[in-house]
Amino acid sequence: MIRTCFVPVTILIVLLALIPAVSATIVLSDVAYTPDAPLVPGSTVHVVAQYAIIPSGSTTFSTGHSLQMETGLSDAKWSIQILLDGRNAAQQSASGSAAFVNGELLSYSTNYDVGMIVNIEGFVPAAAGSPLMVLQVEELDNSGSVVPGSVITLSQPVAGTAPAKAAVPTLTSPVIPVQTTAPRASGFGCAVGIIACCLAFLAGIRRE
Repeated sequence: MIRTCFVPVTILIVLLALIPAVSATIVLSDVAYTPDAPLVPGSTVHVVAQYAIIPSGSTTFSTGHSLQMETGLSDAKWSIQILLDGRNAAQQSASGSAAFVNGELLSYSTNYDVGMIVNIEGFVPAAAGSPLMVLQVEELDNSGSVVPGSVITLSQPVAGTAPAKAAVPTLTSPVIPVQTTAPRASGFGCAVGIIACCLAFLAGIRRE
């Protein structure tokens, strides 16, 4: 007699929950910078980076995980395109220093090829150090922690100084010239007195 082994559904769910989700492997396949390095503080930079998602489990990416992207560029504008078998799939945009991609947008069966193209445009900060981190991609697990080995950082050297801003004219009160009389030297008055005394002495001698 064959006994059937029956596992309650609740126990099966608990067992599945205890199995850790296998993270995918993110590979940088291409990157382009406009303009080329070195970056100049105050200038605009456009970065296009393409990634391939290599599955490590039963799906291309865990639905409970996500991708976090960061940049050191100022006023950054993001455009993220998900590729499915080389064709455009989901697309999203963001602004600021960080952007996120939900794992559900990257999760497919392993018979699909999943990729991602990240476009960033922003300004090099005036006080940027060298090198400047222009794009960093990392995978976050269900608890929001970074998956070890998933961080991919793109940096570029920075040179030069920020372009000088045009001086703004300021209004000032008109300068009114003031006429002043130069003081007479005291030596000049003494000389005149001595000469006058000599003339009076000579005149007195002639009268005698």
